[in-house]
Amino acid sequence: MVFNVPFRAVIFDMDGVLFDSEWYYYHELAVFSDAFDLGVTEEERRHMVGNSSQNFFATIQAWWQRAGHGQIDAGRVRKVYYDWAATRSMDYRELLNPGVPQALDALEAHGVRCALASSSPLESINQALDECGLRRSFETIVSGEQFCESKPNPEIYLHALGALGLDAQECCCVEDSLYGIEAGCRAGLTVIAKREDRFGFSQAEADVIIDQISDVLNIGERLAC
Repeated sequence: MVFNVPFRAVIFDMDGVLFDSEWYYYHELAVFSDAFDLGVTEEERRHMVGNSSQNFFATIQAWWQRAGHGQIDAGRVRKVYYDWAATRSMDYRELLNPGVPQALDALEAHGVRCALASSSPLESINQALDECGLRRSFETIVSGEQFCESKPNPEIYLHALGALGLDAQECCCVEDSLYGIEAGCRAGLTVIAKREDRFGFSQAEADVIIDQISDVLNIGERLAC
């Protein structure tokens, strides 16, 4: 493959792009729902894909009250969920998408800068990067919990651009979810979507859809088609 990346930087989403973690979270949410008798439907779980941690916990709070478990404040919701999650086994090394380390290394070798802009909490981002030895690949790491609103609000991408000192026209982002694609578009970025057809959302607003992360290395040719 001929290297063809017409951008000075690539900003990656994490869940669903670097890691096949959205699928993991989707199934784990069903287990959580059953454990606490929340009655969450499959459609409701699909709607959570790509959501920010703020919206995720606000939604669980609403489900909790809908299920007749009484009032619960935001802090308690987070504690209940994290206490439960601590009993579950999750290994980001098993969820790492094929070709990710190699693609990041190739971008670095060709002088293309990399950043990470994820709606996930910083603790989860740090765990994922440290477990897989990917931290050194990203000069800028941004978490959605740093903002009042995460994706689809474009602020997370605008902040990443500011940290890189680059204009949107000089960068692209790699996304998968409807919320992330919208955020990238609103930030003025060229949006690359990693193909995802398991959740039923549209990726039509992306500039190009790829099947694997290594396709980023030849994205200039794909965009020219």
